[in-house]
Amino acid sequence: MALLVLILCYRFDDAKLGTLVGVDKYGNKYYENNMYFYGRNRWVEYVDKVGMDYDGSQIPAEWFGWMHYKTDLIPTKDPTRPKYSWMLDHTENMSGTRYAYTPYTTTPPKIHPWTPPKPKATST
Repeated sequence: MALLVLILCYRFDDAKLGTLVGVDKYGNKYYENNMYFYGRNRWVEYVDKVGMDYDGSQIPAEWFGWMHYKTDLIPTKDPTRPKYSWMLDHTENMSGTRYAYTPYTTTPPKIHPWTPPKPKATST
């Protein structure tokens, strides 16, 4: 148990006790403890596969509302949540990674790098 607490402190800079209220389809675990102050009483423990490279965009939209107190119902117990066939699956923000979106352009560059001229060969 002590080792688990040390690992959690290392990964999340905090050791909290709470009730597991749910797990999303990506493996993130959501906790709540109402003994903590409002605004600090709900938290997420990201799945182990992301290691130390976690950020808030890895929380899917259905859990985002619960994490930010827009609703007190967790997604599995809220029957009013829309489930449409056209809704896309959640993807995290890839900015700052090699998978970041880079737009394609057909406009030629305005500035070209200078390349020094090659020296002429002299024959003696």
